[in-house]
Order: sequence, then structure tokens, then C-alpha cells
Amino acid sequence: MDVIPLIRQDYQPISEIYEIKTPDIKTGDTYYFTTESGLRYQVRFGRKRDNYLGNIINFSVLSEEFEDEYSETNRGEVYRIIATVIEIIRIYHLNHIYSDSYEFSGEYKDNENQETASIRTRLYFRYASKFLDKNWKVWLDQNKVHIEKIT
Repeated sequence: MDVIPLIRQDYQPISEIYEIKTPDIKTGDTYYFTTESGLRYQVRFGRKRDNYLGNIINFSVLSEEFEDEYSETNRGEVYRIIATVIEIIRIYHLNHIYSDSYEFSGEYKDNENQETASIRTRLYFRYASKFLDKNWKVWLDQNKVHIEKIT
């Protein structure tokens, strides 16, 4: 079986990537990185209940400085963070080549209209649309970005 890459072969990161702490076991599901401002982030992959080959991506900041793990940090590091998360997703997929879907959503900011997709979700969707290989499709459903292998 041919391996279908998730990320386009010609993809170039939009910014420098932070150093990534990969799981001790290659097929592990939890990755970490720390920004230059000292914020530690976690990217965790969970299996979908109805599809063992489907993944839910959970991205959060780990810092006692913020009230919850989905806080808005606004430290001017967004492009490096996005580039690092894309690289983590690429690494994860290389170690889980049979995965057939990914799903993620962004939290709403205070005072944001929750009738539409959040600003963060729309940002994730925009980047997913740019970096995915042609064998994958991406779509937005309410506040979730769905990525699915084209069969």
C-alpha cells in the first residue's frame, strides 16, 4: 500500500518551527513545544469513537499563568506556533499512515459570535486548505475543521 502524505510535498513552513518534544514511543499521541516567551504547549491526538483511524487534535497551552488551557495568549508568536503545529501533525501522520481523518476546533474569544465558526477555527481552516496534499479534502462544519482522506 502506498503511503498517502497528509502535507503537500512542496509545503514550506510559514515561519521557523519551535523545538518539538516528541513522544518517547514513536506512535505516541502527545507532543510538546515551548515558545521563546516561555509558554509550553501540548498537541494531543485522540481517537474518534466511531472511527479508529480518525483523529481529534487537541491543542492547548500549559501554563499556570492562564485560567484555562485554551486561553488567548497574544504574545506575537502565532505564525511560529502554527508552523510548529503543522509540523507536529505531519510527524504524527508519518507514524500513523493509516489515519483517514483529522478534526479540530478553536475556542471562541470573549464577545465572539458563537453562531459561526470561531476566529481560531477559521484560521485553522485557512491553513489546512493551504498545506494539505491533494489526496485530502478539508471542510468547515459549524466550529469544526474536518480533514478526510479522499478514497
